[in-house]
Formats: sequence, structure tokens, C-alpha cells
Amino acid sequence: MHSPVIVWLRRDLRLSDQRAIAEAAGKGPVIPVYVLDDETPRHRAMGGASRWWLHHSLASLDAALRGKGSRLILRRGRCEHVLPALAEETGASEVHALHHYEPWWRNAEKAVAQRVTLCLHHGNYLAPPGSVTTGAGVPYKIYTPFWRALSERMPPPAPQPCPDVIPGPERWPRSEDLADWNLLPVKPDWAGGMRDFWEPGEEGARKRLRAFAGKASRYREERDLPSGNATSFLSPHLHFGEISPAQIWHSVSNAGGSVGTFLGEVGWRDYAQNVILQFPDYGARSAREAFDGFPWRTGQAADEDLRAWQQGRTGYPIVDAGMRQLWHTGWMHNRVRMIAASFLVKHLLIDWRRGEQWFWDTLADADYASNAVNWQWTAGSGVDSNMFVRIMAPLSQSEKFDAAGYIRQWVPELAALPDGEIHDPGPLCRPGGYPARLIEHRAARERALAAWEQAKG
Repeated sequence: MHSPVIVWLRRDLRLSDQRAIAEAAGKGPVIPVYVLDDETPRHRAMGGASRWWLHHSLASLDAALRGKGSRLILRRGRCEHVLPALAEETGASEVHALHHYEPWWRNAEKAVAQRVTLCLHHGNYLAPPGSVTTGAGVPYKIYTPFWRALSERMPPPAPQPCPDVIPGPERWPRSEDLADWNLLPVKPDWAGGMRDFWEPGEEGARKRLRAFAGKASRYREERDLPSGNATSFLSPHLHFGEISPAQIWHSVSNAGGSVGTFLGEVGWRDYAQNVILQFPDYGARSAREAFDGFPWRTGQAADEDLRAWQQGRTGYPIVDAGMRQLWHTGWMHNRVRMIAASFLVKHLLIDWRRGEQWFWDTLADADYASNAVNWQWTAGSGVDSNMFVRIMAPLSQSEKFDAAGYIRQWVPELAALPDGEIHDPGPLCRPGGYPARLIEHRAARERALAAWEQAKG
């Protein structure tokens, strides 16, 4: 009888195209384990929306494992302590896992490898982060040449099928009870909208992919319309590894039309990982020196504006619709994310890091790399970013991208307004107590440009 092999699961909660499980299953009895480790990430422990998703994803994975003759072991604590202790308890010879690139997970992998035999595999990205480099062997900092180089290596390897059987040990180690982890909100239970909208788990990811496949060819033409239904809704499933990017690529790459634009968005996820591999503190530090002394607003007035933004009470319908959608579903349409983020940074002059932290807590797809890269792109502070002086006009963006239906859904106070008024209700049209604007667009633009001139010195 071979000694057991532990599979350490993190953001790779699937059985199909899961190289760590496939490799471990070929070596002996497999002990799949998820360690809830809030100590290693410290202030980057998962936020509320992600914890809700995690609960349901783990329950789904355990059910899938039991269908293969296995089960999921749950433990809580620092991975560098829990995994070696579990290996000693079970006599496991090795720990297998997929590479993770967040700075805290890279540190944890090094610590675990000092105490047990750790075998790391690739599979969470189109290509291993750090492997796509210039001719001089230097990692790319700019997305466009990165994507061009990555595209030359596509398609990714064909996805591996799920094993028919995942052999288990003669005696299973103790597992903690998922309910005891208190991942779900209770008082209050704010997750009703998330329950209605999402099905976490590998099967839920497959359903989303099947639904998207039929519209993937129209992605570029329709993706920016928040009232439409053109996006894939795969980002939380990708973040938790319930589906691999290779599975997505091979499912939709031949759809024709503008599917290449969607594949570029999958590539952006790879790009973000390459950025944090080069700049591990990207979620906390602006990449451009000009922002080190930027005159961000602070104090009571700024805090009140931040709360109004968080609650969807800015007086700008497209911004408020997005922020309310985020709170209700744990997700926000991508075009609206850019508008809402730009509004916080440039209209309100509030540090992009405060917005990044709010998204970290409220997004079900709160990915460290993507979240930080997207916020720094919007703020103009990133290694590859929009210019700060390009200031989105929320009212015209709303009309341009036909957001009337979207606003009616998420800002019901304005639902009775005709399309010609709902984007910009005007100062005298505030039905249902809808708030006045925190600041007018022209004044906000002038203030932002003055702040930029000050930052440049």
C-alpha cells in the first residue's frame, strides 16, 4: 500500500483540469485538504463576499469528491503548521498543489516546502506567470506586448478530464465542520441577492460557460452595455479555480466574430499576475512616483463622500447603480466598475487604495492581482495605466452605453423617468429622495486637474 499524498487546495477548487489532483492520484491514496488560513495573508484575508462564495464552493467540491470515492478535509490555521502536522498524522509522503502567485502564498509555499516535500504544478493561468518575457528575458510591464507574446503561445494545453476515481486512504483524518467556520453572514444576512444570482462550484461554472458560448462571438459589440447580458459572469468561478482558463479557451476560442476580445480579457488576468510577480506590493503602493505626494482628500468630508459612494448615494445614477449591484450580488459590470472607480479617484479625489479595499471586501471575484491592477490602471498610477487627466464623465458614459435599463433595475427611485432623463435627472428632479450630486462634473474635473498639477510639482 502506497503512503497517502496530500493535495493542498486554495483557489483551485475543481476536479477537472486539476493537475495537482491528477498527479497525486497516480501516486497513491489522496487526501484533499483545504486550510482556512487567515493568518498568513493578514490584512489580505478574504472579504465577506469571498467568504460567502468559499463556503458554497467548498460544499460543492466535497460533494463532487464523495462522488469519486473521496472527501474534502477541512483544517484551520497557518498552512506552514497545518500541512506538516497533517502529513505526520497521516504518514503522507508528499504535498501536491497548484502554484499561487500572491505574495503571501509564495511565502507560504516556501515555508511549507522547508518542512515537507511540496510538489507544485501549473494550471491556474493560460501560461505560468513569469514565463512570458521579452527577447531579453525580462518580464513585460505593458499589457499589449505581453498579450501579443502570450497569444503566440496559445492555445493552452488541452484540459485534463476529471479522474474516474480518486482513491482515498484506509483511515481518513479528522475534518472540521464547514458550518463552524462561520463564513456565511447571519446578523444581518446580506447574501440574499448573491444566493439568487450565483451557483458557486464547478457545475455552476460549467453552466455559466455553456450560457456564454452562444454569445461569445458578439462580445466586443455588446460587452460595454450594462443593461445587456453579454458578459460571461465567469470571473468568480475563475478566481476560485472552479474552472480553468484552458477550459474556457478551448470551449469558446472557435466561436468566431469578436471572441478574440473576450480571450484578451482572459489574457488580462494573466497579465495582472505577471505584474504582482514583479511588484508584490502592487495592491498597496502606487507604481508611479508622481502619486507618492498626491493630495488625496482626507478628513470627515472625504469619509462622508466615501460612504456615499459605497452606498450608491452619489447622485450620479450610473455610479449608484453599479455600487448597489455590487452590494446586492457581489459583482459589478466591468464598464461600470471603471466608471465607479474613476468617480471615486478623480471626482472625489479619494485614494484609489480605499476603493480597492472596498472592492476587496465586497467582490466575490476579489482577486489581489486583478483588483490592484485595475484600480491602478483607472487611477493612472500603474505601470500600464490610463492617464490621470483622462477623466470619465459618468453622465455621458451612461447615455453612450445605454444604461437606462440597468439604472431602473438598481436605482428604483428613478425607474419612472424616461430614457432621456434617467441618465442625468438634473438638480430639480430627485424622485424618491434620490440624493443630490456630491459634486458637479465640471467642478470635479477642475479640482482633479489642479490636484494633478500639484502632484507633478
